[in-house]
Parts: sequence; structure tokens; C-alpha cells
Amino acid sequence: MIPEVAVTRYVTPLREGGSLPGIVEADDLGTYVCKFRGAGQGLRVLVAEVVVGELARRLDIPTPELVALQLDPEIARFEADEEVQDLLKASVGLNLGVDFLPGSFGYDASAEPDRELAGRILWLDACTANVDRSWRNPNLLLWRHQLYAIDHGAALYFHHLWPNGGGSPGRFATQPYEASEHILRHYAAEAAAQDAVLAGAVGPDLLHEVLALVPDEWLEPVPGAESAGAVRARYIEFLAARVQGERGWLPQVEVAE
Repeated sequence: MIPEVAVTRYVTPLREGGSLPGIVEADDLGTYVCKFRGAGQGLRVLVAEVVVGELARRLDIPTPELVALQLDPEIARFEADEEVQDLLKASVGLNLGVDFLPGSFGYDASAEPDRELAGRILWLDACTANVDRSWRNPNLLLWRHQLYAIDHGAALYFHHLWPNGGGSPGRFATQPYEASEHILRHYAAEAAAQDAVLAGAVGPDLLHEVLALVPDEWLEPVPGAESAGAVRARYIEFLAARVQGERGWLPQVEVAE
């Protein structure tokens, strides 16, 4: 599992997004952006954050370190904001912590990123169906002159279909990726050039390694997969089908007129 630490202090909410993440301090002396299990999107968002974030790390895409944050109910007692207090009470247990990068700032499309890195980010977003890296919300940070990919909770949309028995590996394997508003869509050629290497890296062993990092209690039972192990196997099945297929989901290279 990803490392587990305990929250010692809730610092402040981040109100830019709808899920109301917050800055917290932990007993390892670290400062984290906490993604709460009690937020409206539910536990599957935390699973997507870990799976895609850790795939990114293994594909040489810089991304903040992740931890599991143990939240004690006593933390909520000292919060005056009623909305935040309700969220803290609903999030007792393990939450996701994303290492806070002090002094980082949002990516500006006018900047020129490393082209191969931009291609890897675009490839991974297409592979995992991440719909949240548009020019409106790039989810990219510049920190110490390095581009970091963050916020992967909107990826792996297929798992939201599982509670109703929907979705299939075969369908996900061939589902096109809509990249027309992706902030890095102009690097499709770099994504295509690295496709064989990246797809070869995301094999069964790597998928098992990454899914093993997800806490059991975040893997909610669904029809046909009632245990944490069975849910892990389902994620691996869906992702392996997409990577090992013909990869028609690769973003198309733009042709200059």
C-alpha cells in the first residue's frame, strides 16, 4: 500500500474545485493536499488518483508523492467552518494525500514543455481516459523548473459503470479518446513516437504492482467482484485490454494545412 501517515492538523480548504480538498499537516512532518473520501465523487476518485498517478511515476512523468492519510474524528472538532466540519466527519478513516509543492504555479500554455514529456503525459491521459487536462483546467504544475502532472481522479471513467453492471474491457479497449481540448494535444506526434515503449512498459507485472498500492478499503465491491482482490483484477483486466489492443485511442497527429 502507499505509505500511511496520520493527519495532525487541518490547515485550510482549497476552494478552486468542487470536491473541496484541503491542506493538512501529518505526523511525518509533511504537508499534503488531502483528497477526502467523504467528498461527492466517492472512493473511486481516490483509486484513480493512485492508479494513474503511480503509472505516471513509472513512465517518468513527474507527479507528487502520494500517501494514505488517516483522519481522526477529533480533527473535525476544531474546525469552525460548518461545510468543512461536515466533510471531515464524513471522511474519518483513510484519505488520499498528495505532496504539497510549495511555490509551484500553474502551467501556462504559452510555455514550451519538454516535448517527450508532454507526449508521455498525453499518451497516459489517452490510455486512462483522463478527461480533465484541458486548457480550462490543465492540472499541470511547474515546480523547480519541472513540469508535474497532478489530479488524475477524472480518469478511469469505466469504474463508475461497475455498480450497475456496466462497462466491459473490450469496449474500453477500443474507446476513442477525445483530445481536441487537451492542453497538450499538439504533442500527439511525440505520444505516437513513444507508444511502443510506453505500452511495453505497462505490462501485467506493472499493473499488479500499481494496483497493490491501493488500500483495500477504497476498493468497493461491485457485481461480479465482491472482494478487494477481485476489484483489483478487474482494473488490471480493463487497463491491460486497452494497452495490449490496437491502440486506436491514440490522439491523432495534427497535420498543418
